Amino acid sequence: MMAHGLPMRAVARRFEVAVTTVKRAVVQQRTTGSLEHRTSPGRPRAIRREQEALLLARLQVAPDATVLEHCAWWAQQSGHQLSEATMWRTLRRLGWTHKKSRWQPASATRKRV
Repeated sequence: MMAHGLPMRAVARRFEVAVTTVKRAVVQQRTTGSLEHRTSPGRPRAIRREQEALLLARLQVAPDATVLEHCAWWAQQSGHQLSEATMWRTLRRLGWTHKKSRWQPASATRKRV
């Protein structure tokens, strides 16, 4: 859009974004030559996407296990020790909640109207 001579404010209004978002896109286009999504900085996840199926299978087999028991199981399976917080984050990201001493998919805890 900027190539067509439109001001940043007009582009922001057209796409319903903030002017700063347009500014960032212009800078990214100038420096990298692309508007493709950039990877986030930081460490990679301890449990990668391709490993999530293994953990989901574990949750279905052992829904009564505690987070620490899941951590111990993961260490035994993968050889990598995880913190309790990392396991909690992973389980939440996978859509599981802890209700009444057992793990279950978050969709199972929603009230039906």
